[in-house]
Amino acid sequence: MIPTGHIPREAIDGRRQAVAEASNRVVQKPVPASQRKDPRKYQLDQIKKRFSPTLGTLQNGSTTVRFKLKPSDPDFPFELEHLDCELQVPLHYPEQAPVLSVKNKDIPRGFCVNIERGWDKLASEKHDATLLTLINALDKRLEAFLSEQKVETVTLVSFKDTRHLDQPTTSIAESQVPVSQVVPPKPPTPTRKPYVPDESFTEEQIANAKARRAQEIRQLESRMGRTSLYQKSADGVVYTLPLEPKRRSELPQGLQSVQSVQLIIPLLYPLQALRVLLSDVESQDAEPVEEEFATRAAKQNHMTLMSHLNYLSQNMHAMATQVKTIKLLQSAATSNNSTIEQASTAPKADETSTAGYEDGKGHIHVISRPPEWSYGHGSGDSDDSDSEFLDSGEDSEEGGAQIGSHQPYISSVAQQAERGTAISFPTIELYSIELLQISILNISCKCQRCKTINDITGLKLEVEKATNCRKCGTGLTAKFRQEMIHQNSTRGGFIDVTGCTVSDMLPSTFIPTCAKCSTPSQGLVSVRGEAVTNVCRECHSRFTFKIPQVKLLAITPGSALPPTAGPRRRQEKLGLHAGEPLPSRGACSHYRRSYRWFRFSCCSKVHPCDKCHDENEDHPNEWANRMVCGWCSREQNYAVEACAFCGRSVIGKKGKGFWEGGKGTRDKTKMSRKDKRKFRRIGGGEAKKD
Repeated sequence: MIPTGHIPREAIDGRRQAVAEASNRVVQKPVPASQRKDPRKYQLDQIKKRFSPTLGTLQNGSTTVRFKLKPSDPDFPFELEHLDCELQVPLHYPEQAPVLSVKNKDIPRGFCVNIERGWDKLASEKHDATLLTLINALDKRLEAFLSEQKVETVTLVSFKDTRHLDQPTTSIAESQVPVSQVVPPKPPTPTRKPYVPDESFTEEQIANAKARRAQEIRQLESRMGRTSLYQKSADGVVYTLPLEPKRRSELPQGLQSVQSVQLIIPLLYPLQALRVLLSDVESQDAEPVEEEFATRAAKQNHMTLMSHLNYLSQNMHAMATQVKTIKLLQSAATSNNSTIEQASTAPKADETSTAGYEDGKGHIHVISRPPEWSYGHGSGDSDDSDSEFLDSGEDSEEGGAQIGSHQPYISSVAQQAERGTAISFPTIELYSIELLQISILNISCKCQRCKTINDITGLKLEVEKATNCRKCGTGLTAKFRQEMIHQNSTRGGFIDVTGCTVSDMLPSTFIPTCAKCSTPSQGLVSVRGEAVTNVCRECHSRFTFKIPQVKLLAITPGSALPPTAGPRRRQEKLGLHAGEPLPSRGACSHYRRSYRWFRFSCCSKVHPCDKCHDENEDHPNEWANRMVCGWCSREQNYAVEACAFCGRSVIGKKGKGFWEGGKGTRDKTKMSRKDKRKFRRIGGGEAKKD
């Protein structure tokens, strides 16, 4: 007999095997009947519910679906609000694959081609996937498609044929002349021009030139892209950049108003010549400098774009002077030749003059000025930067590192005047970072009045922030002026403060620029002694910066504290003597038992009471904070009853019974019979109240 409640082991093993077999069976996801009947219509309805697209129909029967795909990844690294997609669903879908077209105008066409090719790859890999599934897969792999190498594209430019305009035209008078009288014109003899072969480059040279051009343009946009005058043409050839000549006052009058320059970068730079066009100046003044720049850029083609701009801003005055000197020498040589010809054709005067010409003393000898002398302006005024740029330019090839210390526009902020408190990082460590800037600065400052430490946070570039001391309420202001930090400069900027002094830097936000692709990163918070490591969003290279030490140098003291009040009023001279009583002991016709005078805070003048003040002054009275005792004539802070020096009562006999503004006695047994308050509310008061 098997006991009740006991299950044999064979039954348990059978159940386990049945459960295992059931779990191993793969059940296919049920397909709706509408999808089996018409999969094309079903999947289009799915897209309509999800994106609310714009639909259209082509001539071949294909349906176009225009919708906006917003990246769902919260850490999407690219600044893309949405992807403007146009999906063409063929009439015989799903036998024919759908085609995707990217219509974003703010994305280069090469990256759009990457996304379209990625869609085709997804559609070929997932044959049975629905359109909505393919769109979700595109959303997940959108970052990978945008991170691929941009596909090279070709821009087609149409040219107008004007060769027919060069043919001679026949006038009306000539058309009326008989054919027999018309003499055929002689064909013009063509002038032979020297044969100049077209420039040809190998594929390797073109690839290297495009890579170098892309790298230097990224560096140029990183340095100049945030300036107000920066502009870029649609074809990416002409860049309008700010220009600040170092010695503007030494430029010719026609060039002193220059503010910007147009840099023309050919598509095959540096294989093709680099040129500039000066803006806001006359062409006859700018052409000599532009030609000089083009000549030097062709010779020094190993220099970067930033180095060329750096050279132009540093030596523009020298280039203009050199061109002017060459023109003067050419005109002097021309006039010299004409003078010599006139002297040779002139008749000889006498033997003495002939002897003088034969000795060579009367001839004009022109000694050409050395070109390098035109760069100097005195023996003691030579600048190290000029001698540096007059060399072969090898020092400037380091990507324009010197520009931040000379030219105000290269660092996207102007070179700041040395005033206020300078903040620097003497032992800063930069790894794979070419530029570092402070975007949001937080500091702690010490109040000049009470020496209390206060925190001023959220300081941005050139934005003044005001606060108050948490102890004494003094107004404090701070303003941050930014500078770039790089390998040759450790100064982060200047802080202008009022009413306080800067004592320390709190955790602040920094923006590093990648040294490989010149792409600014997002803001990173750092503090003294902390190393920050991150990855570039463009080239995915790792960079690190560390601030072991922060140094604050007060170059000029902060602004003075604002006055707590206006200028001190000169107190009136009363002619009183300490120890002697006031006239009538300070009493007046309004208050005969008030033995004191009051100094009112509204005008700092002395009157016996408020009514006397209103009778003699043209403004309402304010509370008096000081008084003059009527017994000893000593001025003191306001007291209610007695003088602080002689101790005598200033409100009559203490406890006599008069009210004295609510500070007297209220004991009816001590109050005077003449006081009307003694008998108030006696007899009928309660009844009147009801």
